[in-house]
Amino acid sequence: LTMSTYDEAELCYPHLGNSSCRKIVRSHSVSVLLYIILSSISVLTVTLNLLVVISISHFKKLHTATNFFLLSLALSDFSVGFVWIFQTLLLDGCWFLSEGWCVFNAVLTAVAASISVGTVVLISVDRYVAVCDPMHYSTKVTASRAKISIVLCWLCSVICYTALFKDNIKHPGRFNTCAGDCTVYLPFVSGIVHLFLDFIFPVSIIVVLYVRVFVVVVSQAQAMRSHVKMGKFHVSQKVNRSELKAARALGVVVVVFLMCLTPFFIVTISTGFAAINTSSLIFVLCLVLFNSLLNPVIYVFMYPWFRKCVKCILSLQILKSGSSEVNVL
Repeated sequence: LTMSTYDEAELCYPHLGNSSCRKIVRSHSVSVLLYIILSSISVLTVTLNLLVVISISHFKKLHTATNFFLLSLALSDFSVGFVWIFQTLLLDGCWFLSEGWCVFNAVLTAVAASISVGTVVLISVDRYVAVCDPMHYSTKVTASRAKISIVLCWLCSVICYTALFKDNIKHPGRFNTCAGDCTVYLPFVSGIVHLFLDFIFPVSIIVVLYVRVFVVVVSQAQAMRSHVKMGKFHVSQKVNRSELKAARALGVVVVVFLMCLTPFFIVTISTGFAAINTSSLIFVLCLVLFNSLLNPVIYVFMYPWFRKCVKCILSLQILKSGSSEVNVL
């Protein structure tokens, strides 16, 4: 009797018997700790990225091409904050929501991650042009072109992943092995497309561009030092210095992004794509999602304007008339 009760306690749906999935059994204290950590990350991710969105949207001085790319990244990271809620629900290995919500979770996660990847590529291109071709930057990278690029990035991600997950969208729950399971099916060809679109192709572009930027940064830094020694430090060098600082800040974003993204693709490649059980990928998936919290944290340390904006927002100064004209740079 005791053994039977113990077995039932390990099932997601005890009344369904053998057709139910088994729970991941943890001690009560460990489960509570994990729930608190994941819930805190979700709240922080949503809050910090919302602050970035409000800052760039409200203050007109921040309406530049580079900041619009940061706004796109913050919006995708903001949506990822909500995906964290689903990961919290999967902690014990059981999915208690409907099959439709399971597919929605998978598609939203993929779309948000894809938009983040696309935006990081756009940021890399932006920094490459700013550092390597500063004379033509203002004509090549305009606010309107940045907006068009962002819209295309979002549209392509939504269309692409709706197509890749079409079998799951048409037949939600079809690939579940037991009650309480949340498994999505990605055919091998779709998996390869996903790998190229969201990892190999964009990461190659990012690495090549940032290697080029790094080479230019080093050469410009040496040139600046020689100009300072000769007493020929002009405004142009100061402009270059601000661009180099921006490149360094966004370089940190890119490196952290790659560190968080790579383990997920290594695991999905090793499993051969096909049926992906969400609970079995929870650690590497959480690493990808955790990147969405790290981005605004990086801004706090690297961008003085973000700290000024946060003070204005939290002190409710943005509610005053004309606050959008304030120079936060």
